[in-house]
Amino acid sequence: MNEIRILDKNFRKSIPEVEIKRRIEVMARQINSDLAGKDVIFLGILNGAFLFAADLFRRIEFPAKISFVKYASYRGTNSSGTIKELIGWNDDIKNKTIVIIEDIIDTGTTIESIIAQIKGFRPRQIFVATLLLKPDLYSKEINLDYVGFRIPKNFVVGYGLDYNGFGRNLRNLYALEE
Repeated sequence: MNEIRILDKNFRKSIPEVEIKRRIEVMARQINSDLAGKDVIFLGILNGAFLFAADLFRRIEFPAKISFVKYASYRGTNSSGTIKELIGWNDDIKNKTIVIIEDIIDTGTTIESIIAQIKGFRPRQIFVATLLLKPDLYSKEINLDYVGFRIPKNFVVGYGLDYNGFGRNLRNLYALEE
């Protein structure tokens, strides 16, 4: 399926599942190399990163924990500009190495907010792994340690990302046709 319709929008395939899986394997190898031997907690950001987090975490070859938090900043196809924490976490992260797993980073507002909150719990280090980055929109100074794909600023769905709750189950990534 190269084109799909979700609700009132048309989308075209942009990244096939096979490319996504290959890139996650490369990212996992790098994380395994960089962080082996450290006390690591992976922190997946729900809802969008749940598939990416699962696929990435299954490829981690050292003992580690994973937890999830849920944030929201999108309405429809636009960022709302406000971040609200919906569900927090219960892990003690003091002196731990944290790897935040995000589905997509566009302006950087959400990841900046997450990192600011996490720093209050005094982790040893914080790393960011994101499946997608929209470099044309990114406006923050936060280092993004592991980036899957750099994509144009088009709105995307699939592989965990949604449009008004639909499309998360799609195996490929699809970009909004404009």
